[in-house]
Amino acid sequence: MTLVRKMTGVKARDPSSVLALETMRARKYLPYRTSMGFWAVNNTRHIQSKYHQQYKAYPDNKKLDPRSISQLLNREKKWMEMIRQWDLNMQKNYKKVRSRCRKGIPRKIRPLAWHYLCGGQLLMGKPDTGCYAEFLSREGDPKYLADIQKDIDRQFFHEMFLSRETSSTTGGEEDKPPPGKQALVNILKAYSVVNPVVGYCQAQAPIAAFLLMHMPEEHAFWCLFSICDKYLRGYYSPGMEMIQLDGDILFNLLKKVSPHIHKLLTKQQVDPIMYMTEWFLCAFVRTLPWETLLRVWDMFLCEGVKIFFKAALVVIRMSLPCKTYAKLKKEFPTMYETLQALRHPSQQLLEEEIVVEQILNLNLTVEDFQHEHQRQTLKRKKKQQLKQNAASQHKTQGTNNVEPPR
Repeated sequence: MTLVRKMTGVKARDPSSVLALETMRARKYLPYRTSMGFWAVNNTRHIQSKYHQQYKAYPDNKKLDPRSISQLLNREKKWMEMIRQWDLNMQKNYKKVRSRCRKGIPRKIRPLAWHYLCGGQLLMGKPDTGCYAEFLSREGDPKYLADIQKDIDRQFFHEMFLSRETSSTTGGEEDKPPPGKQALVNILKAYSVVNPVVGYCQAQAPIAAFLLMHMPEEHAFWCLFSICDKYLRGYYSPGMEMIQLDGDILFNLLKKVSPHIHKLLTKQQVDPIMYMTEWFLCAFVRTLPWETLLRVWDMFLCEGVKIFFKAALVVIRMSLPCKTYAKLKKEFPTMYETLQALRHPSQQLLEEEIVVEQILNLNLTVEDFQHEHQRQTLKRKKKQQLKQNAASQHKTQGTNNVEPPR
């Protein structure tokens, strides 16, 4: 698995045909309908953080001053110009693209930027990848379809995106179907059709729902396809070998950046698979506060899964904040307290600016990731070989003990 990817080769089209830039105006944090007819909620309980002034596009209940509006429009303009020459910028100015992703993509540009970053535009235009409408027209595996229907109401049930809405008709209240529910079913069904080996995994649903909150249905599908097949390849296979491998990689990277935490988790026998599985499988959608999640995804879609490793290390360090082993042991005396802190990190602590800053300041290089990946892969191969040799030897001994026929 390649831990660092640069998604290139996505041809640019006129973005105005995909994303029309509306007239910029000051907004309050109120529910509103998007152009796709979905409800978007800015003022959810997850949004606790304050933006850095440079990137604070929509201040809470305050109107933007002319200077802030001008800065935001200028950033949007730069992004649109960059997208118009996407191939060239990804090949020759990748560092500029990466820098702008790290600063945070403007909200109005984010749906289109994510689509280009993950290669969705390229996938939509390739004849050999197939057609989304064609995938939907197929019947699909009944088992996967049943699982999708069963899981669908669990996704973002507290958000207006998938919750039922009511309207006054003929003097009474009447339920209307959730606006995003069918689109979510469609995306998950289509992926199970195009990749029947993986089919449907429950962890894909929150990712698909998160994408639908930002972009049209077909764009969300191709982004999900790219994330599952390129960024997180192997995560959703039946054995989940890749997530176990990445758990070992994460644990050894933790030893490098926070040896006292590594020592505590080792002594308490807290395996990384106990707390990081949901983080990686669900792409942090169920873990990070909303604005922090957006910024992490801005970087993830540009730089690859190494951002998730860094985000995981930051979450671990902020969940277990003691700076010495002695203090850690006193604060988290048993596995129970430690796992509670890791599985339910404080949303207030995971504030956008702090998390992004710590991710960027982590003392980990590309070589560190590659070296650890190679080391853990080789280690697993050796273990597998030993198991095969032991099984073969046992089989041979069993054959030798059989009495010859008389």
